[in-house]
Amino acid sequence: MKNTIFAFKDDSPKYKQIYEQFKLLIEQGDILADEQLPSIRQLADSLQVSRNTTLMAYDQLVAEGYVRGEGRKGYFANELEPLLSQESLIPHNENQRESVTPTLIDFRAGAVDQTHFPLKIWRRIANQVLTLQESFQYGKPFGEVCLREQIAAYLLQSRGVKTDANAIIIGSSTQQMLINLGHILKDDFPSITVEDPGYDGAREAFQFHRFTIETISVYEAGVDFSQLEQMKSQLIYVTPSHHSPYGVSMSIQQRQMLIHWANKMQGYIIEDDYDSEFRYTQQPFPALASIDSARVIYLGNFSKSFLPGIRLSYMVLPQSLLNRYKKQFLHFESTTSLLSQLTMAKFMEEGEWNRHIKRMRLVYKRKMQHLVSVLKKQFDQNISIIGEQSGLYVLIKVHLKHSEEWLIEQASFHGVKVYPTSLYFIKNNTDKPIIKLGFSNLSCDEIKLGVELLKKAWL
Repeated sequence: MKNTIFAFKDDSPKYKQIYEQFKLLIEQGDILADEQLPSIRQLADSLQVSRNTTLMAYDQLVAEGYVRGEGRKGYFANELEPLLSQESLIPHNENQRESVTPTLIDFRAGAVDQTHFPLKIWRRIANQVLTLQESFQYGKPFGEVCLREQIAAYLLQSRGVKTDANAIIIGSSTQQMLINLGHILKDDFPSITVEDPGYDGAREAFQFHRFTIETISVYEAGVDFSQLEQMKSQLIYVTPSHHSPYGVSMSIQQRQMLIHWANKMQGYIIEDDYDSEFRYTQQPFPALASIDSARVIYLGNFSKSFLPGIRLSYMVLPQSLLNRYKKQFLHFESTTSLLSQLTMAKFMEEGEWNRHIKRMRLVYKRKMQHLVSVLKKQFDQNISIIGEQSGLYVLIKVHLKHSEEWLIEQASFHGVKVYPTSLYFIKNNTDKPIIKLGFSNLSCDEIKLGVELLKKAWL
């Protein structure tokens, strides 16, 4: 063994310091495999410590496998794999850029306008809620009655859906509610039809329960129901008011056709009405559930229209499923914050929800128009814009000889984060890459800068 100087410190036991020194020497390769260590007596004499101290250090090294004792021969170092530094664990790519460009503009779709959020009003109501006795208890398993009553009134006024508080279930997210719903449907309905392209989060929820997935094609002009009669499924999941991701809406004829199909098949339509509040050309279309509440399971949420972090969603169940659902989940705790539910109920009761939606519809309409205008100015015929009539994002089909991956990577190198749409497609793929651009949390100046940077990245 190479000569090594032990320097003791005063703040930890000496046996531990000896153990740590030998451990480090073995790990670094300064003590080689099968190399003999000093005897307990030799080490104690050289370090001027008791033999018990060196024995305790060696015992610890033996217990952890750094050294082994060979009877009267003494102690020997064991073979170790060489330790790699953190830098060596990172693969080296000579073609990698030396530094990662910081994100200047993020066209994320799952965000809301922070500057127009009614923070003072929400805080005031939240503080009031904290003085209520029920705020210090566990909530109801299917959601607070006060919030369910407010949602029932809102759905009648805004979406034409006639329901009562008892038929509404409160949950934390659309995916969570679909997983619960799937649990009570899967035995009677082993397969489901979904849109292609369509919301991947819903598809994941159905695959979680091992539903057989059938697809119905959706194009930029709308959904193709020509194959609906050939489908084996008695369930269908759709986003009729604002298709995800194309943004198109079903016509009244298509809605009636779908209702007729559900009645004929004795099945159900799962209607995801995730952001119907933000339509900029006409009034929001009536919901499918307003046409036939017996065959439609209606889903809505407050994430897109108000605040993603609030984790508040809701589901309206037909009477034929309601008792079965409640019986199944009666003894499960609510997945949604009681305080958020009570605050939102009061927020809606005071009329603040309707005021917020009206205000944000104007704000988002201006941003949408600005984004579309800047895109047309910068890219002209190099792109097609899809879905500019509603929602909090647009799609751009890029007419250049580049892949989706290349477009996203180049945008990132120029400080712009954009998003893929390939995850929405199953079989009905497009001939050109389509990029998703959300605008809700960006100012008009940020939108303009982001598009200008995209032009530098792509053209």
